[in-house]
Amino acid sequence: MPLWRRSDGELLKDLSPLRRMMPYVMRGRNESVVYHMTQWDVGDTRAWLREYNRARAPEQRATLFHLLVHACANVLHGRPGLNRFVAGGRIYQRHGVWISFAAKTHMNDDAPLATVKLQFPPGEAFDDCVRRITTAINEARSGREQRIETEVRLLTKLPGPVLRTVLGAGRWLDRFNLLPAALIEPDPMFTSMFLANLGSLHIDGAYHHLYEYGTCSLFGVMGAVRHVVVAGRAGATSVREVLQANWSFDERVNDGFYCVEGLALLKRMMEDPRQHMTKSLDSAPPLVSTSDAIEIVP
Repeated sequence: MPLWRRSDGELLKDLSPLRRMMPYVMRGRNESVVYHMTQWDVGDTRAWLREYNRARAPEQRATLFHLLVHACANVLHGRPGLNRFVAGGRIYQRHGVWISFAAKTHMNDDAPLATVKLQFPPGEAFDDCVRRITTAINEARSGREQRIETEVRLLTKLPGPVLRTVLGAGRWLDRFNLLPAALIEPDPMFTSMFLANLGSLHIDGAYHHLYEYGTCSLFGVMGAVRHVVVAGRAGATSVREVLQANWSFDERVNDGFYCVEGLALLKRMMEDPRQHMTKSLDSAPPLVSTSDAIEIVP
């Protein structure tokens, strides 16, 4: 048992012996990572977004990435077993749903990445979610230095051996639940999920590693929408708009069946936002059939 409580999570005490043992057998996140690829038919989704955006000013318009962030936040609230992390060989339930993502300050090779971390309350309306994401991205691109950027800039002024010592001390404090909340809360690596929108850079099919630093157990990479030939249940083919997202998940925090339920819920939200945008998560069916999967014709 740890001597001190964490500011960002509650120790889970009712786990099975096997689950409690896993952080000691697999000590790091990248030793424990599971990679999974999902594909969604987003033809109807893009039509819904066009309809949604027609009635809004340019700065209020939503993209597939806004929808993905909103859907992921809902899934993490509806499936809290995904919102866990490992620290010091123990598994914790995170306080609140936090999602981090990075945005290019300008679309050129030399432009730096600005990282954003936001907390998402349960039941947040899509309009409010879009507004907060857009505001956060605009602030990150404004040129005003964020707090975490100030901290990194000051740390990198230290000599290499001193910097390694400082980071090692931070890892030690985190392991024993002594890292202050003032350092955890703004840090984008202490988050429920990190999302990357590589589709905006015309990059598709990429997976991302998990970071050993911090407490992020789930990393998602959204690719670009592609027109592909798909086979329906009766064998007839058609050209559909397909969005691929690739996931990296720390399997120590929960089992595969629980994760599949979360992916099924995410699939429904991404493919039919009109129906599921305001529907209670508790009213969703437990699983989609494997026959609903998109089959791509080679």
